[in-house]
Amino acid sequence: MWNRTRSKAEPLAAYGAHLAASKLELAQCETVFTMVSTTDDLKDVLFGEGGLVTGERKPRLVVDSSSISQEGSAQVREKLEALGVAYLCAPVSGNAKVAKAGKLLIVASGPKDLYDKVQPYLQAMGRKAMWVGEGELARIWKIAHNTMFGVVIQNLCEITVLAEKAGIPRHVFLESINDSVLGSMYTRYKTPVLTNLTFEQVTFTPKLLLKDMDLGMGAAKAHGVAMPAAAATRESRWPAWSAAATATSTSPCCWPRRPRTRGSN
Repeated sequence: MWNRTRSKAEPLAAYGAHLAASKLELAQCETVFTMVSTTDDLKDVLFGEGGLVTGERKPRLVVDSSSISQEGSAQVREKLEALGVAYLCAPVSGNAKVAKAGKLLIVASGPKDLYDKVQPYLQAMGRKAMWVGEGELARIWKIAHNTMFGVVIQNLCEITVLAEKAGIPRHVFLESINDSVLGSMYTRYKTPVLTNLTFEQVTFTPKLLLKDMDLGMGAAKAHGVAMPAAAATRESRWPAWSAAATATSTSPCCWPRRPRTRGSN
């Protein structure tokens, strides 16, 4: 395996991973998985200087799990296939902690025979793998997923502030939400952070959320779908997200300010 920040990959050597000295070293593998932040990052890893497919030897299949646009993914597919390299989209749901626990949801698209071929690898990486169709459909799934994430976390922050301002302690309010019909894996996961305001634990940065909300609005425009809730969330929080992204902050993008009210933990 190879990581742009080698130190992040080094702990995996203890589990038997071979740390490649360069991307080109991975070209000897039949199947290579990639996961980076943006379309440009993926293109650089694949086609840039010393990129995975720039040498004489190339992998037979690239499986990409990045969160990128449908259009960018199609461009990558076209270039890889022109080089004789097959391509499968396989974005995931879950952060680093979820990945470490082996509980990712992996949603793939592309040729069904390729999905069937790598399905055992996908199953080994997560709790469930699904195929949603041909081409770049998994990108639409991931864009929709992260757009919903932006709307949900914004609303969850808003109603928690409302409840606290009215006098309900954060931990009491969030516990009641978790035990109601609205409770979910996500609200339970976010409860400790929103209760204790331990925002240093946030793993999904404002910069990445802003990117994904923009991908969502772009996809909505391309497919002629009105998304007023997503649009309102994106526009209402854009100044805070943009400022945080510029500062490369990992603070949550949705908490208006740390409230000072009675009964909070």
